[in-house]
Amino acid sequence: MKIDAREGSEPLNYHEDIKRSIEYIELRIKEDPKAFDIAHNAGYSVFHFSRIFRLYYGTPLMDFVRKKRLIEARKELKSKRKIIDVAMDFGFQTASGFSKAFRKEFGYSPTVYISRSTETNFESILQDGNIIKTPTFIQKSSFKIAGYGIKTMQSEGNTKDIAAYWDTYTGENLESKMYAKLEPPNHGEVGISVTSEEGLLTYLFGVIVDNYDKVTQEMMTFEVPEAQYAVFTTPPVNNIVTAMNYDEDPLAKVVKSTWQYIFEEWFETSDYVFDESKVDFEFYDERCHGLEDAVMEIYVPIKRRD
Repeated sequence: MKIDAREGSEPLNYHEDIKRSIEYIELRIKEDPKAFDIAHNAGYSVFHFSRIFRLYYGTPLMDFVRKKRLIEARKELKSKRKIIDVAMDFGFQTASGFSKAFRKEFGYSPTVYISRSTETNFESILQDGNIIKTPTFIQKSSFKIAGYGIKTMQSEGNTKDIAAYWDTYTGENLESKMYAKLEPPNHGEVGISVTSEEGLLTYLFGVIVDNYDKVTQEMMTFEVPEAQYAVFTTPPVNNIVTAMNYDEDPLAKVVKSTWQYIFEEWFETSDYVFDESKVDFEFYDERCHGLEDAVMEIYVPIKRRD
């Protein structure tokens, strides 16, 4: 039991006082609560409360407040609101200041998060008994992709939720058509999203090719630059029930959940940040086409934290 430093006082239950201070912070998180106000509300001096808070949480009081503000701001970004609007709501004067604090805390920018966030809760796949394995790390040389895709404005919401663009295609089967025309050296499809500075989102579903000699007019191409990647393999899913009942594709669901895990859990505890000078992509090979234990891979470009 810890004793209040104030002379003549009785032993206090710091746990309840700190719990009450957390509630105070959460209610006023958009008001940028100050250390004096938080400590005063709990009935302590700033010095004393800051000391006991750090003992309980292992982090300084105002570092906790700052992270809490950024976590709540990150939730707001899921609604595809403008970054500057979210920044202002949480007490930041400029979008650049907000982005700098956001990147320092989470290891990636608000723009990167918006383009890869979904409403799927990654914890749901863990509750089903699945485990997201520790990623492998590789240095991958540049390579060429050719295939089919779409272009749209990012504000329209067509981001990583398009985990399988070919599933929405109502014409002939894109996969078969692509393999027949391009004759790639190996099996495997790449799903990649690239956003321009003007906010134009290009989603390309393609195969890896040695050159663009067989590319037709209606196809799109992209060269993925060399990068270091953290490669995540999604938890295996069973597609048998889906094939019988035409239910939601469990692989698409687990892909979304894995993306959320990467950005809301893994980056925060890793020694890496998202390398925004490179591109991430999804890779589907023969392992994702079976009815049992179907998996795919997510390649996330990384670099060491400063």
